[in-house]
Amino acid sequence: MRWQDIADFVPILLQGAMMSIIITLGCLLLSTVLGLTWALLKMSRYPHVVRGVSAMINVVRGLPMIVLLFYIYFVLPDIHIQVSALQASIIGLGFGYSTYVAEIFRAGIEAVDPGQYEAAQSIGMGRVKTMVRVILPQAIKVALPPYSNTLVMMLKDSSLASTITVAEMTREGQLIASSTFQNLTVYTLVALGYLAMSLPLMSMTRNLERRFGRHRAR
Repeated sequence: MRWQDIADFVPILLQGAMMSIIITLGCLLLSTVLGLTWALLKMSRYPHVVRGVSAMINVVRGLPMIVLLFYIYFVLPDIHIQVSALQASIIGLGFGYSTYVAEIFRAGIEAVDPGQYEAAQSIGMGRVKTMVRVILPQAIKVALPPYSNTLVMMLKDSSLASTITVAEMTREGQLIASSTFQNLTVYTLVALGYLAMSLPLMSMTRNLERRFGRHRAR
């Protein structure tokens, strides 16, 4: 492992790391919006809606993330829906993780004291206003620790985008290694790069667990 090699490889890997962050943020946004939607639909008063959403969640959670990426990137063009590799990675990972986020949000909502619903209804709040102003703010506090842990998983799984040619950090590492044969240096730097991004998130997760764990214990 030579310092000159490290100096040459790091700028390229940093460009890939930026792409990994873009994928993670896109996945986070999409999975949050869809996850909250699935959670609310799964708590619907209409049984057929609950059954349909539950079935969809079970099917998606039963598939490997990489299969979702392949399906979106390779199959959708066959039905005349064109997406770029970056779009496919964000859509695939975001949709896949939305099913996990849905369960996190649902658990947070169900953890709120039912008396909160009754209190809001007693002062004339409608169902939607009660959910937005009373229930969700409390549910988010419960959901934050597992939600932040899911963010770490999203970051690590952004490496799967390399399988559909997205130039994120793992892909850049593969390209460098294949042209230089410096496997030890390259993949050590890739591993350190993911650790540098993941460790602060894991620390944040532990802090949230301590903070809101104490809050719930009171």
